[in-house]
Amino acid sequence: MIEPTTPDGSPGPVERAVVLGPGGMVGTAWMAGLAGGLRRDGVDLADADLVVGTSAGAIVGAVLTTGQDLDRLAALPPSADPDGATPKENPDRLAEVFAVLGDPSLEPAAARRRVGRLALAAETGTEHAHVTQISSLIAAREWPDRRLLIIAVDIETGEPQVWDRDGGAPLPAVVASSCAMPGIYPPITVNGRRYMDGALRSGSNADLASDARMLVVVEPLAHLFPASPPPRDTIVTIAPDQAALDVFGPTLHDRTTWEPAYQAGVRQAAEAARRIRAVWRDSTGST
Repeated sequence: MIEPTTPDGSPGPVERAVVLGPGGMVGTAWMAGLAGGLRRDGVDLADADLVVGTSAGAIVGAVLTTGQDLDRLAALPPSADPDGATPKENPDRLAEVFAVLGDPSLEPAAARRRVGRLALAAETGTEHAHVTQISSLIAAREWPDRRLLIIAVDIETGEPQVWDRDGGAPLPAVVASSCAMPGIYPPITVNGRRYMDGALRSGSNADLASDARMLVVVEPLAHLFPASPPPRDTIVTIAPDQAALDVFGPTLHDRTTWEPAYQAGVRQAAEAARRIRAVWRDSTGST
């Protein structure tokens, strides 16, 4: 568990937390549209005391917590590196990754170490291209003052790395590392070590915010990896509805679906706002 802090840096309870899970390119667009629509409906996820972002959620979390207009992501921003804008997906290597992760004979960290070796062997794009593309999406170089946690996995140890503004690592590289799914993107070097997708630790990594009194979990991949019902009534889980899933299509990394996926998120915002308002109260009892 990550020790929560108050604005002056001292330990303190987390009242409201938001967890933004993985989801590829289509999940990123959908979450950005959802968050933008929620903001227009009077529910700003950036008001949370803690935001936990993994993979696609790291992108949206960085945009949210740095105070940007989410409408900027209604269309996919062009990469500053035209030669590296499109990832070179290695489907065979990706299949090997999921086979290793699903092997019941392997202890989780050992499985992740094996996946790390697969990540190194995969023929994907360059680190520079991936970091450049992520930089164009988040449009921020400095960590926000708000409490933002971003999760990646060390390819050598198989252990998770939870980054925050005090970790001494550049925000674009950290976000890129959290999005570095083996077989699609290369491991990313941060402070001399290489990291891969944070979803390899535990999906959305919602346990890092489990002590929050009120929790919103946004799960773009809930249709692929269904979770148990929330254990308490102060947790709201938001997933793509059927209309959004119809837009997503068969691959999570189809950039041509970015704009319709964004709009699908916007369409879900009104219902999501109603559900969040039902539980998301501050210490005075107001939203």
